[in-house]
Amino acid sequence: MNRVYIKTYGCQMNERDSDAVAAMLRGRGYRIVQSEDDCDIMLLNTCSVRDAAEQKALGKAGYVVQRKKRNPDFILGILGCMAQNRGAEILERLPDVDLVIGTQKFHQVPGYLDNIRAAREAGLPVGASVVDIAEEPGSQNTIKDHYLPEPAPGPDGSATEPAPQISAFVSIQQGCNMDCAFCIVPKTRGDERSRPMDEIVAECAALAARGVREITLLGQIVTSYGRRDYVHTDGISPFVQLIERVHALEGIARIRFTSPHPRGFKDDLVAAYARLPKLCPYVHLPLQSGSNRILKAMNRPYTRERYKEIVDALRASRPGMYFSTDVIVGFPGESEEEFQQTRELFEACDYDMAYIFKYSIRTGTPAAGLGDQIADEIKERRNHALLEILKRNSERRNATLLGTVEEILVEGPDKTGQRYTGRTAGNRVCIFDASPRLVGQLVPLRITRASVSTLYGELVLAEV
Repeated sequence: MNRVYIKTYGCQMNERDSDAVAAMLRGRGYRIVQSEDDCDIMLLNTCSVRDAAEQKALGKAGYVVQRKKRNPDFILGILGCMAQNRGAEILERLPDVDLVIGTQKFHQVPGYLDNIRAAREAGLPVGASVVDIAEEPGSQNTIKDHYLPEPAPGPDGSATEPAPQISAFVSIQQGCNMDCAFCIVPKTRGDERSRPMDEIVAECAALAARGVREITLLGQIVTSYGRRDYVHTDGISPFVQLIERVHALEGIARIRFTSPHPRGFKDDLVAAYARLPKLCPYVHLPLQSGSNRILKAMNRPYTRERYKEIVDALRASRPGMYFSTDVIVGFPGESEEEFQQTRELFEACDYDMAYIFKYSIRTGTPAAGLGDQIADEIKERRNHALLEILKRNSERRNATLLGTVEEILVEGPDKTGQRYTGRTAGNRVCIFDASPRLVGQLVPLRITRASVSTLYGELVLAEV
């Protein structure tokens, strides 16, 4: 009765939260399994960024509840953003759910499961479902443990070493004070809260000692890290100070971060790309809209002109920079002219990757009450137009890489198990033949073929 399966929906922050929960549960003697068919306990870590994401998780939970009818001892928990957003309302639809745990209470999951299991093993009556979505000071400091897969039994029954962990997410900040009109995150994640810098650096050092080569710093608004807790030193923000300290760690070869806000790209962060070689030349820079009027309606505190200045400054600081972005099409009241402004800026910025969303009403956000909603067919057309630009951009960028030699961090076998996969510093996925001894190494790869999303190549090494 201690086998746990965790299914994660949504963003990298949710992935990191699930990883920490898995590590905490293992510390209590639970087994983390990779198949939901093998579990006694299922935890759904949910997303609320769009209503469709919540409906998907609710649909899954409704399906899994049927399993409880066959096995009353089976435990089902709903964690994370949807739990925080809906709370006890979930039980009105799914009364058989055992746990509803919000975003500041992940660290309480092992204790709640212990109590439920102890009651059932003692034959005590099953009590009411647990709902805990309260705020908890210091909760941002509890997402610090990392789950390392256990050795698996080999063909002869002996334990085999798990694949080494090459990259890791490190949560540095939670919550958001930006109050964008379309976004539910301030409600689901709370106000901005940063972790102590020394603790983050110690976590990164411990990961490096385990063989991790690449660190991705995570936060709802990661560039706001420490702005109320640390002072700027010689014009260097706390976030850049943290990057500098992680950069100094032996063993760490690459540093990434997500998700930032354009407001956070001051001169010190732009300059960091020129002077810190481990900081990867890849920036996720959310645009949302290329119309100044729509940006203002969204409560995004920058203009299209300022956004383009940031892009140009980053490219000047680090030639060859790769960019990804977020864009919302069909925000209430978006005219055809305003969409064309977005399209023009989207083309001018020459993105390598983008997440393009068709606006949907999100209950509980300021934009939910706005009139002048855009028809679905118009949203679809605008979405398709940007996707076509993105496809052309990606094909053109990949074509320029043919014949070049890129430095690749080897991550491990690809999905087929026949070849190996890794990424360029610009976050391009590569497939190639290699040896297991190269996992975790930076190697030169000559690019020989490219698709829209993947590069293929040959290692430039002797006897490989």
